[in-house]
Amino acid sequence: MFVRSIDRLSQACGAVAIALIMASVLVVSQMVFVRYVLSASTVWQTEFVIYALVAATFLGSPYVLLHKGHVNVDILVGQGRSGLAFYMRRIADLIGILFCALLAWSGWEHFHEAWAGNWTTDTVWALPLWIPLLPLPVGVGIMVLQYIAEIIKAVEARS
Repeated sequence: MFVRSIDRLSQACGAVAIALIMASVLVVSQMVFVRYVLSASTVWQTEFVIYALVAATFLGSPYVLLHKGHVNVDILVGQGRSGLAFYMRRIADLIGILFCALLAWSGWEHFHEAWAGNWTTDTVWALPLWIPLLPLPVGVGIMVLQYIAEIIKAVEARS
């Protein structure tokens, strides 16, 4: 039940990441039209695209982990016995959990400061800063859960 739920959540994160990338493409197209065809200035478009692509990166990371799409350096694992390789992969998973948990915690702290302090970006748009900061703790936090689900799947497959 846990594994299936986290896999679905990671799939949903992948869909959100795709939607953010598509929105970025549309906004860039609109920005080009407004600037070069209408000769008008743009205010929010560049900032939106930057934040949307960064959000897509963090929110898409659990989906990438679900589909084993992250870059692996597995020269040692490939040379070892299958039992040793299993444990080496689990150690790598635990290190990934530790790193992502620390990143999610520090991202949450930064998000909370921006929320509590009513911080905004230093641009004409003045976007509340908590909005672009939220995808870091959410995406990386879900990635921790996906790592746990991957460990459970590996242990169940080995049994």
